[in-house]
Amino acid sequence: MPPAPDQTVGTAAGRVFAFIINNSLLLITGALVALIWANVAHDSYASLAHATHFAVNDIGMVFFFALAMKEVSEAMRPGGPLSSPREAAMPLLAAIGGMAGPAAFYLAAIGIIGQPELHAGWAIPCATDIAFSYLVARIIFPAGHPAIPFLLLLAIADDALGLIVLAIFYPSGEVSLLLLAGFLVPAIGLAWVMRRFGVASFWAYLLGPGALSWVGLFYGGLHPALALVPVIPLMPIETMRAFEHWWKVPVQFILLGFGLVNAGVPLAAVGPISWVVAASLVVGKPAGIVATTFVGELIGFRRAAGLDYRSIVTLGIAAGIGFTVALFFATAAFPPGLVLDEAKMGALFSFFASVVAIGVGRALRVGRAPMHAAD
Repeated sequence: MPPAPDQTVGTAAGRVFAFIINNSLLLITGALVALIWANVAHDSYASLAHATHFAVNDIGMVFFFALAMKEVSEAMRPGGPLSSPREAAMPLLAAIGGMAGPAAFYLAAIGIIGQPELHAGWAIPCATDIAFSYLVARIIFPAGHPAIPFLLLLAIADDALGLIVLAIFYPSGEVSLLLLAGFLVPAIGLAWVMRRFGVASFWAYLLGPGALSWVGLFYGGLHPALALVPVIPLMPIETMRAFEHWWKVPVQFILLGFGLVNAGVPLAAVGPISWVVAASLVVGKPAGIVATTFVGELIGFRRAAGLDYRSIVTLGIAAGIGFTVALFFATAAFPPGLVLDEAKMGALFSFFASVVAIGVGRALRVGRAPMHAAD
């Protein structure tokens, strides 16, 4: 069993390793290596990306989305932050706005520049990278500030909705409902039966229902990276946690491979869609979050104590870091070629949202621990 990062923190090397893993620095490393490699020796990079694309994107990323689904599942259990509509309403509503805002911005911008053939990329800026957005929020806000859990819940809900968008709007091939049902129904049924009989090993769920689900999605025309999404919620809670404990470190190395395989874009591959994707994330994302939060208050929902609109604007900008999921959506939206490279560059540009969020946070003087309820 791979050691969890917190098991090795007793040494300096262990602390460095934990910092790298907990802050997804392997993903950044993979992306930087890919960018350099693609611009120094493009042919050899293209050969590597082509050879490993399926293994990384269609198999490896199964476990990344499974961990995201695990967070959603735990949050929806009794006592979790999404366990009741009243507790979850505001960040959930903000998540919807955080997807609708950039999607609308993207489609409007595509219409203005007169390139309707790019409309398929509308979902790319809907993404929020949980790891990096959370990291930026921790830099801006002190521990205990309500902006941090608000952003985390928003990002979890955003990614959950993103999984639905990916399945519905970006099928990997011709959709066959018969094949989907023929494998997915038995997969879900088997997972349910295994839970009823007390099966505790997550490997049993991966190799049984998980494998059936992957085959059904692959041959049914949906993206097989979502294979464990319907299986994870059916695992016992301790099994889910054991799954997270075992896979947390390997998934970071999978993300290293993901960055390496997908982020190798020629620096010259900057076009209109690059700027549209980046602007949709940096501008459209916070605009949608702020607008829906305001609407939520009008219809009776409440902000958390101490969560003022300065903080909401700042966390909304931090949520504009799309990176991992935005790259994934880009590869689903466009075939290999110049348009895909330009769209990927826009996803990479979304890192600029971190700089903007930190700057705006300081300008608005957010970050003090809350003392009073929001009014």
